[in-house]
Amino acid sequence: MKLDENGYKLICEFEGLRLKPYLCSAKISTIGYGNTYYPNGVRVTLLDKPITKDYAFEIFKDIADKFAKRVASMVKKPLTQNQFNSLVSFAYNVGTGNFSTSTLLKKVNANPNDLSIRAEFMRWNRANKVVVRGLTIRRKKESDLYFS
Repeated sequence: MKLDENGYKLICEFEGLRLKPYLCSAKISTIGYGNTYYPNGVRVTLLDKPITKDYAFEIFKDIADKFAKRVASMVKKPLTQNQFNSLVSFAYNVGTGNFSTSTLLKKVNANPNDLSIRAEFMRWNRANKVVVRGLTIRRKKESDLYFS
């Protein structure tokens, strides 16, 4: 599976756009649409120069497509496009390492229609062990999309 236009829009909406480097809520250097590294693998630093909106989207799309491929390789059951978009958004935010070991993925692979998956999304609403309102809102929207 691949992200569709709605999937790209969803992640962009959640991430927001910042053309200058900044520290995200997890205290990681970030730029553009929530990118912590560039397509060439170089990590973002706070000393990096600002980027253009077009370049920000180019970076985002390249990296989001890589996330989509990795999520697709981890999911073993057929999904709807909304379920896939939701899982890629989740993995884009928490990282594919965290996604690969999550109970969320285990439940998706056991039964993608298991209603307890909603609660698994909601467990991931913290940064540095502190509940973040924006992450709580994001997880609710992701889980709502997953079950739509």
